[in-house]
Amino acid sequence: MKKIMILGASILQLPAIIKAKEMGLQAIAVDMDEQAIGFKYADICLPVSTIDIPSVVKAAGKYEIDGIMTLASDMPMRTVAEVSKQLHLIGISEETAFKATNKAAMRRCFLKNSVPIPVFYEVRTKNEFYDAVNSIEGKSIVKPVDNAGSRGVTLLGSDNFEILEKAFSYAMQCSRSGSVMVEEYMEGPEASVETLSVDGVCHVIQITDKLTTGAPHFIEMGHNQPSMLSDDIKERIARVTCTAVNAIGINNGPSHTEIKLTKNGPKLVEIGARLGGDCITTDLVPLSTGVDMVECCIHIALGEKPDLEPKFTKASAIRYVSADIGHIEDINGIEEAQAIHGVKKIGIVHGVGEESVEVLNSVDRVAFVIAQADDPQTAIQISEDGVSRIKYITSGNKI
Repeated sequence: MKKIMILGASILQLPAIIKAKEMGLQAIAVDMDEQAIGFKYADICLPVSTIDIPSVVKAAGKYEIDGIMTLASDMPMRTVAEVSKQLHLIGISEETAFKATNKAAMRRCFLKNSVPIPVFYEVRTKNEFYDAVNSIEGKSIVKPVDNAGSRGVTLLGSDNFEILEKAFSYAMQCSRSGSVMVEEYMEGPEASVETLSVDGVCHVIQITDKLTTGAPHFIEMGHNQPSMLSDDIKERIARVTCTAVNAIGINNGPSHTEIKLTKNGPKLVEIGARLGGDCITTDLVPLSTGVDMVECCIHIALGEKPDLEPKFTKASAIRYVSADIGHIEDINGIEEAQAIHGVKKIGIVHGVGEESVEVLNSVDRVAFVIAQADDPQTAIQISEDGVSRIKYITSGNKI
């Protein structure tokens, strides 16, 4: 029996653990949280941090794994790279892992390889921060160079000292390396591109339209597939994406690329050398194309050829539920939402007994509804209808 090591055992990585077992593999899950949900399904559970590279390399050697992967998480990528190197497995290189998890290094790589990107500066001090802000015409964005989920991201549309101070401090608090990025704010629709690379060839599986909260933090509140952009624009997005994937060095494995469609054409926001989160690759892609990207990634990690052919052409959408801030006392309307034709999944991220907080990053969202239909507009309508039925009763809105 072949063994696959999956870095992370949270709800984000659970689909990979379950899929590996369905494929007849031994699933070895790694997560520092001993209560991680994935440990209930994995064959072997290792309570180790996914970024503790020496410990994970040692465990991978002990269990003589045949492949390693993660899903929807950036920081374990450096561990994936080191394990792949030490055990001679299929995976990304250390250089690629660094570029994929450090936005400044990523930007420099794209600049060198003529991938369209916004004007950017990497800064470490307040003086450098203010110089960078003043050097960019119009609005700018500040973000940590090495975090995800919209943590530490703020749109700077004012030269108010207190606002700038707060934005810099917020980005720095979320930066692991003590470095932040200031970059030109790109106006235009946002999309993500879900790709799989095999033997150096980048295959675009699906293009996703994204809905965010907008300024100042741009938290993603919905996605739908296929993109409703024109065929010409989607072709341009695909070309830019594959150029970026090849530039960063992803030869075998997944990538999740975020794009802004500006007045000057598609420009890269960032790229992750892993499957996209927010149920995009675990749910939306299979519902819109029939391609099981999780299974494909497992095959690639094991050195096997994946089935990338679409099985059908449909549409899918996810929309997130909003709730008043406060202690969650009850949730109504779930069964009513589940009964809507086309609703495929409802996820409760924060349930009764937990807290609903201000949505400052992706983990603050409380629930979601996923729908499938024949076209994107209908899938969106169904998911939004489902969202409208779900009502959170919190201490903040209880009468």
